Amino acid sequence: MSGAANLPAPTPALVLASSSPRRRELLTRIGVIPARIASPNIDETPLKGELPRDYVGRLAKGKALAVERAADEVVLAGDTTVAVGRRILEKPVDEADLRRMLALLSGRRHHVYSGLCVVGTDGRARVRVVDTVVAFKVLSAAEIDWYIESGEGMGKAGGYAIQGRAEIFVRFLSGSHSNVVGLPMFETGVLLGSAGIALG
Repeated sequence: MSGAANLPAPTPALVLASSSPRRRELLTRIGVIPARIASPNIDETPLKGELPRDYVGRLAKGKALAVERAADEVVLAGDTTVAVGRRILEKPVDEADLRRMLALLSGRRHHVYSGLCVVGTDGRARVRVVDTVVAFKVLSAAEIDWYIESGEGMGKAGGYAIQGRAEIFVRFLSGSHSNVVGLPMFETGVLLGSAGIALG
């Protein structure tokens, strides 16, 4: 019997199915460097009557499965959205849309949902959805103007980035802070570990 049979299985390579620099930065913090980056192109339109939790889970899985994967590769995909009740706040299309979102978030609690999907070398898709509750202070017209003028909210789900200026608006947070940034690290570590990706 060959001694090679007793050798440990090689560590699979990680493919990050996201062009988000925030997700790459968060992975770097735990010592995980993707072997390559892929940007999946899928329709992100919510289905009629679709709940926010179901929406992010569906998109994360869809993104992961849309990426070509070699036999020795593991794919990680994520999707994050902000929801007020059943209402999904996507990325603002312009400054007027951003102003509407900030006015809606002012003085109330909202949910930040992230869907995660890891497709392992076995081809199995593992999906998790993480929910963080965030409450904004009441925003004055001047504060909304200040934030819009910064340009930070464009291109962000819900119209804000908690890792930037918007953190000054947060009076309460329950759950994962990194989830609001775009990648819940605890759940990401668990999923990657289950797929054979070593941390650090």
